[in-house]
Amino acid sequence: MIKPALSDEILLSIDKPARYIGNEVNMVKKDPQKAAIRFAMCFPDVYEIGMSHLGIQILYDMFNRQEDIYCERVYSPWMDLDQVMREQHIPLFALESQEPVKDFDFLGITIQYEMCYTNILQILDLSQIPLMACDRTIEHPFVIGGGPCTYNPEPLADFFDLFYIGEGETVYFRLMDLYKEWKCSKSTDRQAFLRMAAHVPGIYVPSLYEVCYQEDGTLASFEPKEEQIPRTVEKQVVMEVSNTYYPTRPVVPFLKVTQDRVVLEIQRGCIRGCRFCQAGMLYRPTRERDVEVLKNYAYEMLKSTGHEEISLSSLSSSDYSSLKELVTFLIEEFKGKGVNISLPSLRIDAFSLDVMSKVQDVKKSSLTFAPEAGSQRLRNVINKGLTEEVILKGAQEAFKGGWNKVKLYFMLGLPTETEEDMKGIAHLSEQVAEVYYDTVPKSERHGKCQITASSSFFVPKPFTPFQWASMNTAEQFLTKAHMVNDEFKAQLNRKSLKYNWHDAQTTILEGVLARGDRRVGAVILNAYHRGCIYDAWSEYFDYDKWLAAFAEEGVDMDFYTTRERELDELLPWDFINIGVTKAFLKKEWQKAKREEITANCRQSCSGCGALIYEGGVCIENQN
Repeated sequence: MIKPALSDEILLSIDKPARYIGNEVNMVKKDPQKAAIRFAMCFPDVYEIGMSHLGIQILYDMFNRQEDIYCERVYSPWMDLDQVMREQHIPLFALESQEPVKDFDFLGITIQYEMCYTNILQILDLSQIPLMACDRTIEHPFVIGGGPCTYNPEPLADFFDLFYIGEGETVYFRLMDLYKEWKCSKSTDRQAFLRMAAHVPGIYVPSLYEVCYQEDGTLASFEPKEEQIPRTVEKQVVMEVSNTYYPTRPVVPFLKVTQDRVVLEIQRGCIRGCRFCQAGMLYRPTRERDVEVLKNYAYEMLKSTGHEEISLSSLSSSDYSSLKELVTFLIEEFKGKGVNISLPSLRIDAFSLDVMSKVQDVKKSSLTFAPEAGSQRLRNVINKGLTEEVILKGAQEAFKGGWNKVKLYFMLGLPTETEEDMKGIAHLSEQVAEVYYDTVPKSERHGKCQITASSSFFVPKPFTPFQWASMNTAEQFLTKAHMVNDEFKAQLNRKSLKYNWHDAQTTILEGVLARGDRRVGAVILNAYHRGCIYDAWSEYFDYDKWLAAFAEEGVDMDFYTTRERELDELLPWDFINIGVTKAFLKKEWQKAKREEITANCRQSCSGCGALIYEGGVCIENQN
């Protein structure tokens, strides 16, 4: 019988106690004493967010297929329980065994977005694990980070023992075998294991590298401290995505979570090459899952979970070559069985609308377009591959099909942006509204159409052609948003239009953390000690505390945001090889300035470098 980590009294005093008790459907149960390795898999946000993440479900399933590994889950306690645990000195625990994370061999933390960085420190702190990697002893677990933010791990370097760069299905077991070998040797030298780990492809051990800076604050050098340590860390890629690990019995949460459905990952990567999009570069080359495998997964997962919705997941679902076959199968197979089909990341064309009309209720939800920019000139700069004609034609088809709600997503602060580009956001939204009134006869309208335009603010990300770009200040972002808002008020169909924008201060902090170096780590630690936590949640984000932390640590935010990088500057993430070459990114940066577009990967190969992986869309092109 598993003894709960929290008493009934505590559980009854906090919000949503089901977050902390485990025992969900399909939860893996093993004898912890018989496991050679105990691995705590952590998502540093609240349970409802973490349980919606497919990556953790995949690794949880993969690890637990091994008899001698017991992988358990841990999430950030919400603020109410956080306070109780600190007051009563209760160590953070894993859901499966309810035992303290500090007693595990590994604490694996997936790092999906920059605004969770202080929550990582919360996890370590509540687990009673020293925040700084250099302070940990043989008594503590090894803390390993993975996920998209590890492609610039430097702001977090001091808090992690090691990072896994790439897709988790490739070399994790090689790392686990090394750990068992080290453990059997009864070594008390943590660094000995880390030196061994550094030779595993994709593993980065920050403590084994020396960073030096120039007088102007830029990087002077980034070198291994020992001769035998690799100078470059190679991204790990699964080329045969159809034959890799996938959870057919995912854990089913007790309470409603963000993505409460079966998720089918239909492909990895994206052929499009948008210049602002980090994922589009990191996950090259595009690799598709076999449609027959996906059909089987759909059946097995619905059967094992009881979910009533299935979502097709990818960066651009419309580009999956067997989409029509898969969707037709799902509609026919589950017709009349109360199963909804969700199709995110679709490009709005006749086929997509036809598909959506079949899978959505008669009472249609809103459709989403992502023009990203208000003018064709700026869409060419960012290589969006979407023309005004296509957008308006898609809107027309949608309105004919019975939709009257459209969401439009834009970005403000993009490189080379002009006032005309910004005002174009309002003008394009107005044109979409006009299409509705021109297309749908008065007798067939169900009230006004609703066009909701939203602007996020542009953050340059590592491993994109815009990694050298300058970023606007918070004041500039807000000035631009207000200018666009005023333009919306001047439109004829303004009652059909709504405009909102993202928080500028959060964006600035994200920009610093995205392109920061090791010096930013001291600021994160300082902000955490000031009480910063759950920064991704607007009700808890406190920008003044962050500003005080930057000031106290003597770190200039503008150095990481508003400064345009020189093309020959050594960047904090240059030691990582993602396949896509720096020469290609430079070429794309120059093409952006010339407003030139690059064809997508199926139209022609642009020579990005991903051909070295010898698979996916790169090989399709050769055939």
